[in-house]
Amino acid sequence: MSFQTVHILGVPFVRATMDEMMSVIHAHVKQQKPCFIVTANPEIVMKANEEPTYMATIQQADYVVADGIGVVKAAEWLGTPLPERVAGYDMLCRCLRMADEHQYRVYMIGAKEEVVQAAAKHVRDRYPNARLVGVRNGYFDWNDETIIEEVKRAEPDFVFVALGMGKQEQWISQHIQTVGRGVWMGVGGSFDVLAGVVKRAPELWIRLHLEWLYRLLKQPTRAKRMLALPRFAWTILKQKVVGK
Repeated sequence: MSFQTVHILGVPFVRATMDEMMSVIHAHVKQQKPCFIVTANPEIVMKANEEPTYMATIQQADYVVADGIGVVKAAEWLGTPLPERVAGYDMLCRCLRMADEHQYRVYMIGAKEEVVQAAAKHVRDRYPNARLVGVRNGYFDWNDETIIEEVKRAEPDFVFVALGMGKQEQWISQHIQTVGRGVWMGVGGSFDVLAGVVKRAPELWIRLHLEWLYRLLKQPTRAKRMLALPRFAWTILKQKVVGK
């Protein structure tokens, strides 16, 4: 399945629903073809516009999905609508469910040791048939080639990377072809949610598109990062007024 793309400030988002993305992901797994997915929100879009090397990394991805209602609204304002938000955490959970149903192999890398281990325990408890073939924290020497060799030997169907925005996409782009298989996705703080360290917003907040506000209230230290949201909105408004 091929998708049309919608460019938001240079970032190519696929015009796809969650169900369509899951179908494509399953096809990649069954064919053992490597696949690089970026779940991009306004913060990532702004970072990409400020850092050309990061923009180049994102543009190497096979699929960039709209993880953030701000991206969906921006596409609508610019007259190039996207069908829906494709939340990264929800996609992660659906991939784990798929792994559980088909006994696919999962590799988890990133976050603090206690967090990734707690997240791995959650995966083992909630998705007992998923084959967890690797668990490693995010504190390692990037030049240590034994790490990627370990991932390669594990023959993963899914590689979930939680190294933080920017770093995780860079690490994936550097190593995905070396392994040559698996669906690779940067998952940001999702291991914290799986581990129970951070609670996701209640369903009502998500339906009202206020998940970002809930996270800010629960984690005030995110305030500086959240400044990307008004800058994103202002940049989109200028583009709409000035024209493409």
